[in-house]
Amino acid sequence: MKVNKQIAALVLTGVLAAGSALPAFAAAAPDGYTDASTTPAAANGAYAAWQERWETMKNDWTQVSLSPGSDDTQMNFAWYSKTPTASFRVATDAAMTQLVQEQTITGQAAVKDSENTQYYSCKATASNLKPGTYYYQIGNQAATPFKVQDSSDGFSFIYVGDPQIGSSNSAKGQDTPEFYAAQSAAVCNDSFNWSTTLNEAIERDQNASFVLSAGDQIQTTKKKAPNKDATKSEIEYTGYLSPDALDSLPVATTVGNHDADNANYTYHFNTANASELGSNGVVGGDYYFTYGNALFLMLNTQNTNTAEHKQFIEQAIQACPDAKWRIVTLHQDIYGSAEHSNEPEITNLRYQLVPYFEEYDIDAVMTGHDHAYSRSQILKGGKKTTEYSNDDFKSMLKIDSDAGENPETRYVAPENILPNATDDAQRTYLNYLHAVMDMDAVQKTDGNTAVNPDGILYMTANSSSGSKYYDLVPRMQSYIAKRWQEDVPTYSIVNMTDDSLTINTYRTDNGEAIDDSFTIKKTDESTLPFTDVNWNDWFYSAVNYAYQNKLFSGMSETTFAPNVPMSRAMLVQVLYNMAGKPEVSGTSSFRDVGSAWYQNAVTWASQNGIVYGTGKHTFSPESAVTREQTAAILQRYMQKTGKDTSASADLSKYPDAASVSAWAKDSMQWAVGSGLIEGVRSGSTVTLSPQDSSTRAQIAQMLYNFFK
Repeated sequence: MKVNKQIAALVLTGVLAAGSALPAFAAAAPDGYTDASTTPAAANGAYAAWQERWETMKNDWTQVSLSPGSDDTQMNFAWYSKTPTASFRVATDAAMTQLVQEQTITGQAAVKDSENTQYYSCKATASNLKPGTYYYQIGNQAATPFKVQDSSDGFSFIYVGDPQIGSSNSAKGQDTPEFYAAQSAAVCNDSFNWSTTLNEAIERDQNASFVLSAGDQIQTTKKKAPNKDATKSEIEYTGYLSPDALDSLPVATTVGNHDADNANYTYHFNTANASELGSNGVVGGDYYFTYGNALFLMLNTQNTNTAEHKQFIEQAIQACPDAKWRIVTLHQDIYGSAEHSNEPEITNLRYQLVPYFEEYDIDAVMTGHDHAYSRSQILKGGKKTTEYSNDDFKSMLKIDSDAGENPETRYVAPENILPNATDDAQRTYLNYLHAVMDMDAVQKTDGNTAVNPDGILYMTANSSSGSKYYDLVPRMQSYIAKRWQEDVPTYSIVNMTDDSLTINTYRTDNGEAIDDSFTIKKTDESTLPFTDVNWNDWFYSAVNYAYQNKLFSGMSETTFAPNVPMSRAMLVQVLYNMAGKPEVSGTSSFRDVGSAWYQNAVTWASQNGIVYGTGKHTFSPESAVTREQTAAILQRYMQKTGKDTSASADLSKYPDAASVSAWAKDSMQWAVGSGLIEGVRSGSTVTLSPQDSSTRAQIAQMLYNFFK
């Protein structure tokens, strides 16, 4: 495993936890890559033909890229032109006689080559498309077909990670003939493997609507290019766009760290609904598109201002309220299992983003960056519990990953720091690794199917080109359901219907699956009878749980009334139901209870010190229970049933903290600290609102949080 990209070897001294001395000169295990000439796809002269073709096209920067449009009635195009304007046509026939669109595109001055030729970035959108075959033509070039798939009964897409074309080049970016020759050879190698992956994926799923790429399309950043010349990555974009498959198949790209410092990315791709939110000032910000019944949210997390990403997600969802599925794509492997996954800068980003993903009911998050495959458990509620610096982490990781004097390529990193380590720095490192495993966030599923899950699936894609691989970390995290690394390119096919998302992942050399098929289902199997509770309501899972476990009944046979304030009697009845409706003797002292339907519940709660009433002889059963009353009643119930109520939150971050009644302060601190009660959001302000009524949906969610 390559633990520091600036250091190929390291000199280490000291003693391992097990007591054996480290070699004086040691190194991390080298990163692997796939030599295209040795792959099955290279047989029968195929790679030799590719090399010959590459020499004729490597300096051609005018490759066309297709990207998904705003929805499945649109297709976006981008290309370089050597003239300021270019004609763009779309027709239903190859002869281009049945035109459906024709326009002249004015390009944006982009880059110049070494001969001072000016290239213009041109972009166009084909609109009002229906399922079927179309042809596009740029200038006098040959017409090229593309398909619009019918998504009415579902659709599929190809999910890939890190083509990173050119990364198999071990030479550093020097302005020398040797470097440029090595770069060209690497791009030729990687683009052949990239093309192979796409061909294999299309062969398996000929109706795929698009490719979803989790970032790092190319290798050479502007910062590390010879003379920091931005154009030195253009040969890599040529290689990236060279597969014939991409003449007709759109790719939804994500900004990776190797894309992010060079505006060339923006010239080559035409993204839909582009936002300045999430922009890093070079390659633009977040964008979104819909396809079928799904909303795809593409985040540029090279901008780590997560508040902007939250705002973008909120705006995109507001613009697409009918999308049943919500899928986020970002580059960093926030729940991966290889080299980058435990880095503090990655886990810090995780704990900033995850609450937003959960707040907005994201179904799946698809990432890259780790150059190794992993699939998470269904996760909810991961929280940061420890602080650790990047510098301290890297120094311990070097020791943990040391592969000896003569390191060889491997698939899993060494584990040199053992669980019985006594060194303080090593113990701190191990404690950090334990903390970021997020064991408490794992949600149960029924085998490889999650039905109406309350959490999120996180995927990390392996390299799709084999330009570079990273080793898996030695300690598989608790949040991981499956991981894989055998230094072979892979791809995933994602099939989506109205009520299911299924993902299958394959290796490109022999087509074998590297993981079981995994499915998320959104169904009405809960048989909720309530017409006012829908699958996409934030409280759906909570109400479903309460109903199935007979904690709640509806306000009628067909209505739950989620936004109706819960009365004090209702809350006590729910707790009585939770306790199993124990036998009650005697009556309460409350004169306003009488023989009502809640009499036993109020008597039981009063006798057990769970409720105290609103006066000496009054309970006020029909009054709405306030949020602070709810906190106090729930805390007493938890204490009565032997549950831990030691959690405590600092309420001072809430602007209305002072409005919490003195008698309820401890209860509110506990309820917030334990996650049972969350703040009430109004715009950008989050308040405790202690005297506001608790709604039936809010109570259901609090109880659901407790049981989960």
